[in-house]
Amino acid sequence: MTHEDRRLIAAWLADGLGYAEIGRRLGRPTSTISREVTRNGAPSAYLADHAQETARHRARRRKPTRPAEPATDGQPTELMRGFVDEFATLLAATGLPRMTARVFACLLTADAGGLTAADLVRRLQVSPASVSKSIASLEAMELVLRQPDPGGRRERYVIDDDVWLRAWKADTGAHGEIATAAQRGIEIFGADTTAGARLGKMGRFFALLSEQMSGSTLAESVVYDALTVLAALVHARRPLTLDALAAGLDWSRDRATTALDAIRHRPAIADPLALRVVGPETYTHTTRPDRLSPAQREALRK
Repeated sequence: MTHEDRRLIAAWLADGLGYAEIGRRLGRPTSTISREVTRNGAPSAYLADHAQETARHRARRRKPTRPAEPATDGQPTELMRGFVDEFATLLAATGLPRMTARVFACLLTADAGGLTAADLVRRLQVSPASVSKSIASLEAMELVLRQPDPGGRRERYVIDDDVWLRAWKADTGAHGEIATAAQRGIEIFGADTTAGARLGKMGRFFALLSEQMSGSTLAESVVYDALTVLAALVHARRPLTLDALAAGLDWSRDRATTALDAIRHRPAIADPLALRVVGPETYTHTTRPDRLSPAQREALRK
């Protein structure tokens, strides 16, 4: 048990929580919490620093200091288990549920063959239901894969070498969608409103984040076509349909559609202009509503 675990136990005990609830929050059995408070608590109350020092002294009395022994039969050593708990605490601080963080840390430090649900239950000393729920969350985030167990009918859970690339792409796509949604919100609430100003700042932040994370993934020709579409809309000074754009530029409909989609999905391409849909397959241009603040817009109207 880590020092941070003991701080949480002390705080929750002071709030009046029972051992069972504390155990659920930490992903530990009720008996573990009860034993921790009984063995390492002070006479008058459970204090985190006192409990940490008591546990350290007990560990020193129990066995002399020596290098960590290697794992035997694939089972982790005490030092390895301590690392998993500490690493899970760091992951939980990023917003990942603590039980899910413990399962992920356990799989992250497992052999290439991964672990079964029974392995996770045994190593983490938690219920099968807790493991099942955590695995479902990790699969939804594409952080864990299922593989058949060669030696039986059970499935094994593994973390492969592409996990970070998948997580990176998922975050990049989500950031782009947030930026696009913020643009729609500005059009609904108005750029001069408080909500519009907030959405504008958020949209700029997530658009920049998406651009930085994804890099230049569009072909140069597509970016060039997107800017050509904007130039056509500025020159026309009126809304144009998709067919009118394609005909005026002497392009196929597919090429014009690809250029329009590039602007919609990567608004930064058009900065400081923006694409505006005014009807079925009908487009015009406008200035990006988040480029100027409400105060700047008001001053420029005068």
